[in-house]
Amino acid sequence: MRIKFILATFLITGFYNLALSQDDIQIGSSGRGGIGTTGAVYDYSNPSGVNIKVQLWGYVRNPGYYIIPIGLSIHELISFAGGPTEDATLDDVRVAKIKEGSQTVMEKYNYNDLMWKDDIKDPIRFVRLEAGDIIVIPGKPRYFVREDISFYLSVITAVASLWALIFTLTRD
Repeated sequence: MRIKFILATFLITGFYNLALSQDDIQIGSSGRGGIGTTGAVYDYSNPSGVNIKVQLWGYVRNPGYYIIPIGLSIHELISFAGGPTEDATLDDVRVAKIKEGSQTVMEKYNYNDLMWKDDIKDPIRFVRLEAGDIIVIPGKPRYFVREDISFYLSVITAVASLWALIFTLTRD
Protein backbone atom coordinates (compact mmCIF):
# COMPACT_ATOMS: atom_id res chain seq x y z
CA MET A 1 0.00 0.00 0.00
CA ARG A 2 2.81 2.39 0.90
CA ILE A 3 4.61 1.69 -2.39
CA LYS A 4 1.45 2.45 -4.39
CA PHE A 5 1.03 5.74 -2.53
CA ILE A 6 4.67 6.73 -3.14
CA LEU A 7 4.45 5.75 -6.82
CA ALA A 8 1.22 7.72 -7.29
CA THR A 9 2.77 10.75 -5.58
CA PHE A 10 5.82 10.51 -7.83
CA LEU A 11 3.71 10.31 -11.01
CA ILE A 12 1.45 13.20 -9.99
CA THR A 13 4.44 15.37 -9.07
CA GLY A 14 6.23 14.52 -12.32
CA PHE A 15 3.21 15.26 -14.54
CA TYR A 16 2.45 18.46 -12.61
CA ASN A 17 6.01 19.73 -13.06
CA LEU A 18 6.03 18.73 -16.72
CA ALA A 19 2.81 20.69 -17.25
CA LEU A 20 4.33 23.74 -15.53
CA SER A 21 7.38 23.63 -17.77
CA GLN A 22 5.36 23.78 -20.98
CA ASP A 23 4.96 27.39 -22.11
CA ASP A 24 1.93 28.47 -24.08
CA ILE A 25 3.89 30.24 -26.84
CA GLN A 26 2.37 30.69 -30.27
CA ILE A 27 4.39 30.61 -33.48
CA GLY A 28 5.58 34.12 -34.27
CA SER A 29 5.28 35.40 -30.73
CA SER A 30 8.11 36.83 -28.77
CA GLY A 31 7.23 34.68 -25.81
CA ARG A 32 7.28 37.67 -23.48
CA GLY A 33 3.76 38.84 -22.78
CA GLY A 34 2.50 38.77 -26.35
CA ILE A 35 4.16 41.99 -27.48
CA GLY A 36 4.29 42.09 -31.24
CA THR A 37 2.27 38.92 -31.71
CA THR A 38 -0.83 40.35 -33.31
CA GLY A 39 -1.38 42.44 -36.37
CA ALA A 40 -4.24 44.83 -36.90
CA VAL A 41 -5.42 47.79 -38.93
CA TYR A 42 -4.50 51.14 -37.43
CA ASP A 43 -6.11 54.29 -38.74
CA TYR A 44 -4.14 57.49 -38.14
CA SER A 45 -5.60 59.16 -41.19
CA ASN A 46 -6.22 62.87 -41.55
CA PRO A 47 -9.91 63.34 -42.49
CA SER A 48 -9.21 66.62 -44.27
CA GLY A 49 -6.04 65.47 -46.09
CA VAL A 50 -4.68 62.82 -48.39
CA ASN A 51 -3.95 59.47 -46.77
CA ILE A 52 -1.93 56.43 -47.80
CA LYS A 53 -1.85 52.80 -46.75
CA VAL A 54 1.40 51.12 -45.64
CA GLN A 55 2.34 47.92 -43.85
CA LEU A 56 4.70 47.66 -40.89
CA TRP A 57 6.11 44.23 -40.09
CA GLY A 58 8.59 42.86 -37.61
CA TYR A 59 9.89 43.80 -34.22
CA VAL A 60 7.69 46.74 -33.23
CA ARG A 61 5.10 46.86 -30.46
CA ASN A 62 2.12 46.96 -32.85
CA PRO A 63 2.82 45.58 -36.32
CA GLY A 64 0.07 45.84 -38.88
CA TYR A 65 -1.60 47.74 -41.65
CA TYR A 66 -1.52 51.53 -41.20
CA ILE A 67 -3.60 54.27 -42.79
CA ILE A 68 -1.52 57.42 -42.38
CA PRO A 69 -1.31 60.96 -43.76
CA ILE A 70 0.84 61.37 -46.85
CA GLY A 71 4.34 62.64 -46.15
CA LEU A 72 4.82 60.71 -42.90
CA SER A 73 8.36 59.37 -42.36
CA ILE A 74 9.57 55.97 -41.16
CA HIS A 75 10.46 57.13 -37.66
CA GLU A 76 7.00 58.71 -37.22
CA LEU A 77 5.34 55.44 -38.29
CA ILE A 78 7.51 53.46 -35.86
CA SER A 79 6.41 55.91 -33.16
CA PHE A 80 2.75 55.27 -34.04
CA ALA A 81 3.51 51.54 -33.72
CA GLY A 82 4.71 52.00 -30.14
CA GLY A 83 8.41 51.92 -30.99
CA PRO A 84 10.77 49.04 -31.65
CA THR A 85 10.95 46.09 -29.30
CA GLU A 86 14.13 45.27 -27.41
CA ASP A 87 14.87 42.52 -29.95
CA ALA A 88 14.78 44.85 -32.98
CA THR A 89 17.81 45.19 -35.22
CA LEU A 90 17.63 48.83 -36.22
CA ASP A 91 20.75 48.87 -38.37
CA ASP A 92 18.93 46.99 -41.14
CA VAL A 93 15.46 48.57 -41.45
CA ARG A 94 14.04 47.60 -44.84
CA VAL A 95 11.51 49.41 -46.98
CA ALA A 96 9.99 47.75 -50.03
CA LYS A 97 8.75 50.39 -52.45
CA ILE A 98 6.58 49.49 -55.39
CA LYS A 99 7.65 51.48 -58.45
CA GLU A 100 5.99 51.89 -61.83
CA GLY A 101 5.41 48.68 -63.73
CA SER A 102 5.05 46.51 -60.60
CA GLN A 103 8.79 46.70 -59.91
CA THR A 104 9.66 46.42 -56.22
CA VAL A 105 12.76 48.15 -54.90
CA MET A 106 14.25 47.25 -51.51
CA GLU A 107 15.94 50.07 -49.61
CA LYS A 108 17.83 49.65 -46.34
CA TYR A 109 18.32 52.22 -43.59
CA ASN A 110 20.30 52.36 -40.37
CA TYR A 111 18.51 53.81 -37.33
CA ASN A 112 20.77 52.12 -34.78
CA ASP A 113 22.72 55.32 -34.07
CA LEU A 114 19.49 57.18 -33.37
CA MET A 115 18.29 54.67 -30.78
CA TRP A 116 21.36 53.31 -29.05
CA LYS A 117 24.42 55.49 -29.64
CA ASP A 118 25.57 58.72 -27.99
CA ASP A 119 26.64 60.25 -31.28
CA ILE A 120 25.53 59.81 -34.88
CA LYS A 121 28.23 58.18 -37.03
CA ASP A 122 26.32 57.83 -40.28
CA PRO A 123 23.87 60.39 -41.63
CA ILE A 124 20.29 59.33 -40.88
CA ARG A 125 17.81 59.52 -43.74
CA PHE A 126 14.26 60.13 -42.59
CA VAL A 127 12.54 58.70 -45.63
CA ARG A 128 9.02 59.82 -46.48
CA LEU A 129 6.65 56.93 -46.99
CA GLU A 130 4.65 56.39 -50.15
CA ALA A 131 1.43 54.47 -50.77
CA GLY A 132 1.92 50.72 -50.66
CA ASP A 133 5.29 50.76 -48.88
CA ILE A 134 6.15 47.75 -46.74
CA ILE A 135 8.45 48.50 -43.79
CA VAL A 136 10.23 45.60 -42.10
CA ILE A 137 11.99 45.97 -38.76
CA PRO A 138 14.15 42.83 -38.51
CA GLY A 139 15.37 41.31 -35.29
CA LYS A 140 16.00 38.14 -33.42
CA PRO A 141 14.82 37.07 -29.99
CA ARG A 142 17.45 37.36 -27.33
CA TYR A 143 18.15 34.40 -25.09
CA PHE A 144 17.53 34.84 -21.40
CA VAL A 145 18.30 32.09 -18.88
CA ARG A 146 15.23 33.04 -16.85
CA GLU A 147 13.04 31.69 -19.66
CA ASP A 148 14.42 28.19 -19.06
CA ILE A 149 14.26 28.20 -15.26
CA SER A 150 10.86 26.50 -15.13
CA PHE A 151 12.14 23.71 -17.36
CA TYR A 152 15.27 23.18 -15.28
CA LEU A 153 13.26 23.24 -12.05
CA SER A 154 10.86 20.62 -13.36
CA VAL A 155 13.75 18.33 -14.33
CA ILE A 156 15.41 18.79 -10.93
CA THR A 157 12.12 18.13 -9.14
CA ALA A 158 11.47 14.98 -11.19
CA VAL A 159 14.99 13.67 -10.47
CA ALA A 160 14.62 14.48 -6.76
CA SER A 161 11.25 12.70 -6.66
CA LEU A 162 12.70 9.67 -8.40
CA TRP A 163 15.65 9.63 -6.00
CA ALA A 164 13.25 9.86 -3.02
CA LEU A 165 11.18 6.98 -4.41
CA ILE A 166 14.21 4.77 -4.95
CA PHE A 167 15.60 5.66 -1.53
CA THR A 168 12.26 4.88 0.16
CA LEU A 169 11.84 1.55 -1.68
CA THR A 170 15.37 0.34 -0.96
CA ARG A 171 15.28 1.38 2.69
CA ASP A 172 12.48 -1.04 3.60
